[in-house]
Amino acid sequence: MRDPYDVLGVQRSAKPAAIKSAFRRLAKKLHPDANRNDPKAAERFAEINSAYEILGDEARRRAFDAGEIDAEGKPIHPAFEGFGAQPGGGFGRDGRFETFTWGPGGYERGSGAGAGGAAGFEDVLSEMFGRAGGAGQRFQQGRRSTFQFDPEDFGPPPTGRDVAVAVTIALSEAAKGTSRRVTLPTGKEVDVKIPAGLADGQQIRLKGQGLPGAGAPGDALITVHVADDPRFKRDGADLRLEVPVTLYEAVLGGQVRVPTLDGAVSLTIPPNTSGGRVFRLRGKGMPQKSGAGDLLATVRIALPEGRDEALEELMRAWRDQKAYDPRKDLG
Repeated sequence: MRDPYDVLGVQRSAKPAAIKSAFRRLAKKLHPDANRNDPKAAERFAEINSAYEILGDEARRRAFDAGEIDAEGKPIHPAFEGFGAQPGGGFGRDGRFETFTWGPGGYERGSGAGAGGAAGFEDVLSEMFGRAGGAGQRFQQGRRSTFQFDPEDFGPPPTGRDVAVAVTIALSEAAKGTSRRVTLPTGKEVDVKIPAGLADGQQIRLKGQGLPGAGAPGDALITVHVADDPRFKRDGADLRLEVPVTLYEAVLGGQVRVPTLDGAVSLTIPPNTSGGRVFRLRGKGMPQKSGAGDLLATVRIALPEGRDEALEELMRAWRDQKAYDPRKDLG
């Protein structure tokens, strides 16, 4: 796989926000749903998802930058120094060169090697596989001997690789829960149930829906993005909303209709309400395990469009007769 920085088109010094932005842009451009006639779209989409799995995670990004994992997220182990300076050969503990070949019975030591060389190679096997002899025979001095490996010496078969997909939902869908039909990089389509209250950037893991491997298949990681809403701004479990009121509603008070995720409700504006005052509508925010958040409605006084001579005359008289300074505390 290519360098994940090259895949996402970002500098190695890029901030997390820039990396996330680059991933979103490429995901939208290369999503298989938008490139149904391109047979390589799924492959390119899988590549950017794999790159973001590394660069989008702070710990994995640090490990990649430090050379501890490769571009596929696999650990990078230093080369083993114990096996021969030349193919098929190595040095025993007494310093003499000895040879090893693979015969019908397993790994065979040449007849000219001393006991120190055989023991040294067996010690290496012990360090690699956690025991000295395994199921095979030990190396013996003076005659041909073999060493055989148990299947478990090599560990479990490698599992498949995870795949990542991003979906975008509306704020109202995030509040109530929804479902999406998603096309995975494997080409398979699955229905994803998105629970209520999910925050932007949270992931849903679909077990066994990733790429196959010799062992268990990988998983599919569905990253859910919540689109901006033209009315509401999310603040944790709460929602914020600006409510325009007329000048006479602010002065005299009144009832105004306020939208919520469950439909419009009536809000009482008390007389002499200043712009910027916040009213809390309890339980009208985002659902949470501990209960729904609140809707915070901020009053914004809106004047009529265009000039109004009567209003201007009234304000001039008010200014001359009842002037006041709302900024006196600013110094």
